[in-house]
Amino acid sequence: MTSIMHGDRSRLRGIRIWAVLFWLIIWQLVSIAVANDILLVSPLQVIQRLGELIFTEFFWYSIFFSLLRIIGGFILATCAGILLAVSAYRFRHIRELLEPVMLAIKSVPVASFIILALIWFSSHNLATLISFLMVLPVIYTNVLDGICSVDNQLLEMAQVFRLPVIRRIRYIYVPQVMPFFRSGCTISLGLCWKSGIAAEVIGMPKGSIGERLQQAKVYLDTPELFAWTLVIVLVSLTFERLFLLLLKKIAGRLERM
Repeated sequence: MTSIMHGDRSRLRGIRIWAVLFWLIIWQLVSIAVANDILLVSPLQVIQRLGELIFTEFFWYSIFFSLLRIIGGFILATCAGILLAVSAYRFRHIRELLEPVMLAIKSVPVASFIILALIWFSSHNLATLISFLMVLPVIYTNVLDGICSVDNQLLEMAQVFRLPVIRRIRYIYVPQVMPFFRSGCTISLGLCWKSGIAAEVIGMPKGSIGERLQQAKVYLDTPELFAWTLVIVLVSLTFERLFLLLLKKIAGRLERM
């Protein structure tokens, strides 16, 4: 787990302010050279439009609408993935039954799931369903790999000393599985936002960020399109950092117990 946490910190340190400023300057220069606000707007125009959107009521409503549904799909998939992974480890037949399902979910394009879901369900909670489907196989596979990686010698010692099941989970399974789980969450957090917003753009549930993106595209409002894209990036990164920080604190508390 320490190596994975170190990797995340290294990744954050690797994003230098000067590098971000460099690409922003390049973006500004290219937008000036293009000289067409429909094709490409400058970063200053995007910030200006974002500043205008912040003071509108629908801006915060759209963020809350999409955030609630995408995070809901992520949490449901995380819980289901853990339960299914434990069941698959415990019972071989369940694992054999789940293998083709997980493979199919990972292989089918996101757009296909979205279109099929729109045939069967309302678009109101479409982002929740799509986020769930994209996250489930990642969490399931990582947690199952983590459980399978547990040292058999430790399990034999626990059996010899008749260690209670709760203590086995706490002192053997959790420390082994946590790095795999954290890695799965890191991957899944990005996936759920990309797939969830894509679902909203296609399904256009009323009041969602996806609907705002689609409307900006239809009316060729490129500054608003970029502004909402920036909002998605900021909200996604913020939630990812907060969730991983919470996970880190939980892991640290478990280690001190």
